[in-house]
Amino acid sequence: MNIISGFSKLTKLEKINYLVENFLEGSRFSKEKIKSFWHDNALEQKVFDDFSENTITNFYAPYGVVPNFLLNGKIHCIPMVIEESSVVAASAKAAKFWLDRGGFKASVVSTIKVGQVHFIWKGESAQLYSFFNEVKSELIESVSPLVQNMKKRGGGLLSLELKDCTDLEEGYYQFHGEFETCDAMGANFINSVLEAIGKKWQEFISLNNSFEQEQRDVQIVMCILSNYTPKCLVKAWVECDINELNDSGLGMEPSEFANKFARAVRIAQKDVGRAVTHNKGIFNGIDAVVLATGNDFRAIEACGHAYAARDGQYRSLSNCSIENGKFKFEIEIPLALGTVGGLTSLHPMSKISLDMLGNPNARELMMITAALGLAQNFGAVRSLVTTGIQKGHMKMHLMNILNHLEANDQERELARKEFETQVISFNSVRDFIAGLRNYQ
Repeated sequence: MNIISGFSKLTKLEKINYLVENFLEGSRFSKEKIKSFWHDNALEQKVFDDFSENTITNFYAPYGVVPNFLLNGKIHCIPMVIEESSVVAASAKAAKFWLDRGGFKASVVSTIKVGQVHFIWKGESAQLYSFFNEVKSELIESVSPLVQNMKKRGGGLLSLELKDCTDLEEGYYQFHGEFETCDAMGANFINSVLEAIGKKWQEFISLNNSFEQEQRDVQIVMCILSNYTPKCLVKAWVECDINELNDSGLGMEPSEFANKFARAVRIAQKDVGRAVTHNKGIFNGIDAVVLATGNDFRAIEACGHAYAARDGQYRSLSNCSIENGKFKFEIEIPLALGTVGGLTSLHPMSKISLDMLGNPNARELMMITAALGLAQNFGAVRSLVTTGIQKGHMKMHLMNILNHLEANDQERELARKEFETQVISFNSVRDFIAGLRNYQ
C-alpha cells in the first residue's frame, strides 16, 4: 500500500515525485510532462496553486467565444469554457439565426438568495413561535455589524422566518433567511450571518426563564446557505412571426418546423427521460459561461435541476408556444451568480471574460447566461427535429477522432473531404485512415 502522511505539506515537486514513483511509474506521464502544464509565469502559477489543495499542475480546457450575440438590443461576444466543440458551434449558429429576428431578450425576476439555521428543540411549537416573535427584532439586530457593508450596497438580510419541520425529524426546526447579496454570489456573507444568528439564538434560549430547564438546551445542527434559490430568477426568450422562421437550413416550411420544435419541447415537459437530456443541453451552454466567469457551476446545476422538479416531476426548463401566428421559445431558471469576490476577482481568465462582457453586474450576467443557455437549447432542438443531432455533432467530433488516430495534415484534409457527405463514426474514420496508410 502506498500510504503517505503529510502529503499536503510536501512541495509541488515532491508531490509530483511521489505520484510518478508510486502511481505513474512506466506511464507516458513523466515529471517533465506534468510540469509542462505549469504557467510560465511563477507568480501566475502561484495564483492557480492557491485556488485549491494538493495541486501539482494545471488542467486546461478550451476557451471559446460566441460572437454576434444580440441580447436586449446589445451585441455581445460571450465566452464559453467547454471541451465539446459542437456546443459552441450550436450556440453561435443560434445567435446568428436570431440576429435578424430581433435577437434574445431577458429580464431578471428577482435576486433573493436563501440561508438556513437548522436546529433541534424539544417542546411545544406554539411556545417556541411565541418566543421567536418576542426576540426576532433583537436577533436580526444582533447581526447588524456583519450586514452593514452589504446594506450600504443595497443588500443584506431581508427576512427571517421560523419553520416547524417536526414532521420531518423529531424536534427539528429551522430559520429560513432571505438575503440580497448584490453583485456577490454571497456564500461567505450568508454563512457568516447564519452562524452568528445560530449562536445568538442559543444564548437567547438558554437565558429564557419561561422555558423549563430541559427546554433551555437548543442543538444547532448546521448553519449554511441553500443553493436552492427559486427566487433568484431570470427569464430569457426569443420570438418572431412563424413566417420569419423561414431558413434554407431547416429543410422544411416554417410552420412545419415550428410545430415540430414545439412538440419536441412538450415531450421534454412530460417525459423525464427526455427532460434530463434536454436540460443537460441547456447546461452545456450555461455551465460554459459560468466556468468562464469564475462562478460555481455545481451550485447552478444543483439548483436548476431541483427547480426543474419543483412540482414533483422533473421537467424541461424551457418552454415553447405557438399562438396567433407567433413562435416563442423561453426559459425561466434560477441563477445565483456573482461578478465580485471569489474566483471572479482572482482568476485571470475570469477577469478577461468579465471585461469581454463589458464588466456586467450580477443581474446582467444572469441575463447573459440564461440567454446563452436558451441559445444552446434552441440549436440542439433545431438539429434534433431537422437533420438529426449526429450530423452536426459528429462533424465537429471528426477532429477529435483524427487527433486520436494521430493523423497528419494530409490525412486530415483527405478525411475532411471524404466525410463531407459520409456518415461519421470512429470506425469509419479509423478504416479510412488505415486505408490511406496501407496505400502509401
